[in-house]
Order: sequence, then C-alpha cells, then structure tokens
Amino acid sequence: MILWERFDLNEGFVIIMLLLSYGAIAVLPKRLPASLLVLGLVWGFASSTLFDFTIGGGLMDFYVVNDSNQYELTDLLVYFMFAPFGYFFIYFYEVLHIRRKTLVWYILGWTAVGVGVQWIAEWMRMTTYQHGYRLEYNIAVFLLIQTITGLFYMYLKERPGNKGTQGGP
Repeated sequence: MILWERFDLNEGFVIIMLLLSYGAIAVLPKRLPASLLVLGLVWGFASSTLFDFTIGGGLMDFYVVNDSNQYELTDLLVYFMFAPFGYFFIYFYEVLHIRRKTLVWYILGWTAVGVGVQWIAEWMRMTTYQHGYRLEYNIAVFLLIQTITGLFYMYLKERPGNKGTQGGP
C-alpha cells in the first residue's frame, strides 16, 4: 500500500467527507444507544467494502477508486467515509419516525442521497467507472443495502424484549 500517488481533488474530497460525516455524528443529539452506533458504522463499512471488492476493483473491476490502480491509504479511508451512512440511516429512521408504511419512501429517499453522493464522488474524481458501468447501476446496490438495513432494524425494534431504541439492541 502506498500513501498516495499524488494528493489532489479526490484525496481532499475523502478527507473533507470524513471530517463532515464523523463531525455530524459527534454533534447530533444522541438518540441511539452506543451499540446501534457501532452496528451502523460496521454495517456501512462492511457493505461498502463488500461491493468494492466485488463490482469495484475486485471480481468485476467496474470502477477505479481514486486515481491509481495501486492500493492507496485513501482507498482504505473511503471505506471509513461510507461507514457513517449506515448509522445515519438508522438515526434518521428514528428522527423521522419511519414505520412499515413509510419504509419504502425512506429507502427511495436514501437511494437518491446515495446517487447524489456517488455523483459528487465521480465529479471529484474519487470514482472512475469503466467497462461500460454507469452511475445509474448503483441504484440497485443502494436499494438492496438499504432494504436489508431497514428490514433488519425493524426486526431489532420489534423483537420480544426490546424496549425501543433507548434500551434496545
């Protein structure tokens, strides 16, 4: 792993996104137990890593992260950059009082957020698509991950013995 080939727009974007997202976690009112903070961060990290190593630079090689085919420190930081989105999904689920009837709209809203962030990432040269892959194909990935996240969180909230988000998982 190298530090980076050259420090430019995409590395700056990753660092700014890291500061903004983790800063937001620090300043938002604490509405969830620490266990859900950790669960959201781990899920965001794991899901972004899974898809990066399968459709990204891994098995299918549909995109390049940052500006080098070599593994840079910034590539690792990208996974940490996406981790807070798992937490924010759960956090705003509670803030907006999402229920079964509104979950589909919530998932569609987060899919729009995901496409927006990916569009900015592409514009900032953090992601370069190749081999015919296009930004729009990420919609299926967002729908899948956010549906799994929403259904799993609903399961955690509704399971016997759970006292809601304050005394929950």
